[in-house]
Amino acid sequence: MKKVLLILFTIHCSLFTVNAQRLTVKNTTIDVGATGYEQPVTATFELRNKGLRRLVIESVKPDCGCTKIEYPKEVGMGEKFIIRMTYDARQLGHFQKMCQVKSNGTKKPFYLTMKGVVKKDMRDYSGEYPVAMGDLLLDTDAIEFDDVNKGDVPEAEIHIFNNGKKAMHPNLMHLPPYLQAITSPDLLLPGRTATITVKLLSEKLRDYGLTKTMLYVAHNPGDKVRQDYGIDVATVLLPDMKQFQKSNKEMAPVLNISETDVDFTDFGGKLKKTATVTLRNDGKSTLKITSLQLFTAGLKVTLSKSQIQPGQSTHLKITGTAVELQKLRTRPRILMITNDPDHAKVVVNIKLK
Repeated sequence: MKKVLLILFTIHCSLFTVNAQRLTVKNTTIDVGATGYEQPVTATFELRNKGLRRLVIESVKPDCGCTKIEYPKEVGMGEKFIIRMTYDARQLGHFQKMCQVKSNGTKKPFYLTMKGVVKKDMRDYSGEYPVAMGDLLLDTDAIEFDDVNKGDVPEAEIHIFNNGKKAMHPNLMHLPPYLQAITSPDLLLPGRTATITVKLLSEKLRDYGLTKTMLYVAHNPGDKVRQDYGIDVATVLLPDMKQFQKSNKEMAPVLNISETDVDFTDFGGKLKKTATVTLRNDGKSTLKITSLQLFTAGLKVTLSKSQIQPGQSTHLKITGTAVELQKLRTRPRILMITNDPDHAKVVVNIKLK
């Protein structure tokens, strides 16, 4: 009899473990960045009910009356859901707001945190929005992080305008590990503006030179990727030049380039055009072209040699295709990374009409 009871107890415990509720949170802390005084800002927390029964949210309590909460009362098995915290931004300076979540998904309450800063001089963008992506209008569809050193954390802004009739929660999709994006305010009402701040974490970049990626604008979380809603992001990471300190800089290579602006305005009715740029080493050690990359399509380049001895030269041959260059959204350029401490990054600009 005791053996039977033990077996039944074991089965009961196993069933309890299998049916135990599981609640997961993508990020328990969200940095919403900067906002203006009395310009409310929202943090959107993504959660999921991974349990085998319906999730009941008993309460979500903020730590002060300055924060409003939106959340569903019940969530089906396996479903994703959102909890939104909106801070009224009526106090200047850095802030950190928390809310306590109680549900049948966890034995103990857990906490969500939003943080950021309220600035007195924060102003709405007053420029133009020439890029249309559905009901969202943007001031740009390209971001460049130029002259970045390892360890830098630069930021760029995309200003957006809701030209539709419904509120949105715009965001950027397909972010690589070295990029972060925060939309402020998170909820964009019709006829209002918002800013997407893109932050570069240069320590997570693997290679020197040019790194390119494409981000995609979503009107709301869960939207499917649309190729015509793309944002080009280009980053130029400079090499470490510690090897050439003041004590031995006189022995460094010196790049002398014949031109950095190449004229492709007239193809003379032809489909392709070719130009040649001369690179000469006026230094006292070997000049190395460690990277040669293109910012855009429409160009083809060849370099006769990548290591140039003192007093010697090499040629950079550039061929452009008229049809492809006419379709570009960004400026065509060629990037060279060298071991010349004064010319670690060299950009050859292609001039078009």
